[in-house]
Amino acid sequence: MPPRTVVIGVDSSTQSTKAAFVDAATGRLLAVGRAPHVVTGEAGARESDPEVWWQALRTAVATGLKESGVPAAAVTGIAVAGQQHGLVVLDRAGRPLRPALLWNDTRSAPQAATLTAALGGADAWTARTGSVPVAAMTASKWQWLRENEPETAAATAAIRLPHDFLTERLTGAAVTDPGDASGTCWYSTATGTYDPELLELLGLDVALLPEVVETGASRAGSLTDEAAQALGLPAGIAVAAGTGDNMSAAVGLGLGGAGLLDHPVLSLGTSGTVFAASRTRPASAALSGFAAADGTYLPLACTLNCTLAVDRVAALLGLDRNDAAPGGEAVLLPYLDGERTPDLPTASGLLTGLRHDTTPQQLLGAAYEGAVVTVLRALDELLRACGLDPADPEVAARPLRLIGGGAQGRAWVETVRRLSGRPVIVPGSGELVALGAAALAAAAAGGEDPVAVAAGWNAGEGSETETELPPMARDMDTWNRVNSVLERAAGPLLGGDR
Repeated sequence: MPPRTVVIGVDSSTQSTKAAFVDAATGRLLAVGRAPHVVTGEAGARESDPEVWWQALRTAVATGLKESGVPAAAVTGIAVAGQQHGLVVLDRAGRPLRPALLWNDTRSAPQAATLTAALGGADAWTARTGSVPVAAMTASKWQWLRENEPETAAATAAIRLPHDFLTERLTGAAVTDPGDASGTCWYSTATGTYDPELLELLGLDVALLPEVVETGASRAGSLTDEAAQALGLPAGIAVAAGTGDNMSAAVGLGLGGAGLLDHPVLSLGTSGTVFAASRTRPASAALSGFAAADGTYLPLACTLNCTLAVDRVAALLGLDRNDAAPGGEAVLLPYLDGERTPDLPTASGLLTGLRHDTTPQQLLGAAYEGAVVTVLRALDELLRACGLDPADPEVAARPLRLIGGGAQGRAWVETVRRLSGRPVIVPGSGELVALGAAALAAAAAGGEDPVAVAAGWNAGEGSETETELPPMARDMDTWNRVNSVLERAAGPLLGGDR
């Protein structure tokens, strides 16, 4: 029997780092090492020190190596999938000049609006980048830095996304992939290159940016001696270019050119997202028209307020997160951190429809409903971006794959089923981002297609531990009630008229 080979997939998210040790032949998850991050900021600010990510990566790998029981010599590759959009600015020695501005930092909303107008509006941006600047996008954050911390901007010798920063620490190579690059709003999904006109608009020298390689599975380089010593791994193993967390989750699910196309996924985490892999290049102002990690596209809509916001409502009510009931007449839009989709960065939470007999459980249920309706509103637009008709019975019957921490919560699953009216699949693996990164690592080490690798592992479809739930009758009364409040309140009450 040949010796076991192992790959490491790293999920560097907003809150923590996870390092998944995966059998490269079977996809079996051997161990997951974990380490927390620190997020600071208030009044719209959300920042983290990138050095904390590097230390967390070292800790997570060390923990996973110990718990897996495999010898370090068995590891043949590693890849990092990271939280998207974060702005990391470095000095000439590769050290962070300041904490990274994270995806959910909303301070750059005015800059996003100015940039949108400067190019001629939303359609002009989607034609080039597939996306319109919002506060989440890296371009908006860079513009905020130029205006608010000009000395730091002037001292910047390199700009990286979170996953790029970690990949460079592993290899010494400044590279990124089309997937994560497509979330910057200075990379063109139409040409597959950085857009010179957008760089000029942003006062951005292309020399500050990493090279864009072909896919997230392209070999970025080899693990350096210094990084190998820090991680306790063999020097010279393959390091994939890596990608953004949503792109990696798609790979982990087997979504892409060598797998499933145009099948929707709903991720319930700190953010709520809907996405699908497609060969159709998306260009809708209502979506983020990302590239995927494997050369296809990944149209995606993202909300800021999902599991953490609903958990906060539960805490305020003194309830367990699953102690919820349908909201009745109450509508609660839990936009505690502003909102990205719809684009309401200055919004706060809104509660209406209270009655004498409204219960705390109904208020919590209304928070679930508000969060779920918000993320599901983009689903039809997502399907249209894939060139599909949402009203087509075959399209409407396609199951919704439910992932993220919320997919393990009864109240989340039941609310999604009730408000979507779709069959729901909950994949067996709870570490799809890390698993997708492991597939990128295996592909970089072996020269294979990462989606084919993940599909061969049977990670997303047909897993023995996968849960399939039939459709429920759609609760149109609640759907219409929440939509009515959202549409009527968006301007005067939720900050839509900025």
